[in-house]
Amino acid sequence: MTLNSARACVAVLGLAMLNIGHAHTTRHYLSDAQLHASVAVLPAPSALGTAEDTADRTVTFEAYTTRTAAQAARAKQEEKFGVFSFAAILGPDFNAQRLPATAALFAEVKKEANRAKNEAKQTWRRERPCPVNSCQWDPEGDAADWKNRDYGYPSGHSTRATVFALLLGHLLPQRAAALDRYAREVGWRRVVRGVHTPQDIFAGRVLGQALGRDFLSSPTMRHDMEAAARELEAAGFNTKVPASE
Repeated sequence: MTLNSARACVAVLGLAMLNIGHAHTTRHYLSDAQLHASVAVLPAPSALGTAEDTADRTVTFEAYTTRTAAQAARAKQEEKFGVFSFAAILGPDFNAQRLPATAALFAEVKKEANRAKNEAKQTWRRERPCPVNSCQWDPEGDAADWKNRDYGYPSGHSTRATVFALLLGHLLPQRAAALDRYAREVGWRRVVRGVHTPQDIFAGRVLGQALGRDFLSSPTMRHDMEAAARELEAAGFNTKVPASE
């Protein structure tokens, strides 16, 4: 190979790598307008201090102050919740190391779902509940959570759990009911944790369902879902490979 041809090969390789990197950084499933439209389906939460708001917060207070040690430990464990938390339903083989394409798919889903959730939180700025034991008496070391807390409506955990369960249920329809049930339990445990009210949790479900429907209609998403389905099938999961359009 001549010096000039070698230089040409290096130049072509460099351009290809640049294009791959560019594609990776711009590969989104939903547009800003679509994310905003998903947020728009949420109604405004109950106004602070109204009877409805007070009743909503009372449920959290009761759940927090009457929880068992096991319930408290489970709720605390789920602070770092992600798609592979669904290994509780799908088994230990459902993990990022074994399923890199699935991990990449849901990393982008999480990123975009969080953008929608953050817009919603900033739109209404609903104060989180503050059970007396979590704010004043701190046996579990929760003070750091409260120093860094953001707004409550909608719950990010409930949003993510709902959209993750919906997409996983599309890939694994025979497990869809169990996945949805687990997602709902994850949401409720945020009430047990004392950081959300039932209204926050329900709003997360509504937002997660809206996002999930839009994700499934995305051509880019469908392409990546096919890759994840093939990967899951090869790993021993009985999947439904989404049809391309």
